[in-house]
Amino acid sequence: MMGKTVASDENVKLTGWLKDKRKEKGHTMRSLAQILGTPHSFIGKIENQERRLDVVEFVRYCNALEIDPQEGLSIAIEG
Repeated sequence: MMGKTVASDENVKLTGWLKDKRKEKGHTMRSLAQILGTPHSFIGKIENQERRLDVVEFVRYCNALEIDPQEGLSIAIEG
């Protein structure tokens, strides 16, 4: 049984990668939220592991940052 995945090792790695990429691209939580059309609290909840992205949201998040979703999944799953 997998249980909740918000605090899983994989999700910790994935959200850390997303946060690092956001900062690398020069975005604040607010600027990324504007691109995504979401409240900035959405970004904060993702980065603080209070909310998990579904697959479609993850791809949109990556597209907004102009990063490769496969890279993030590889880091999260393979370490």
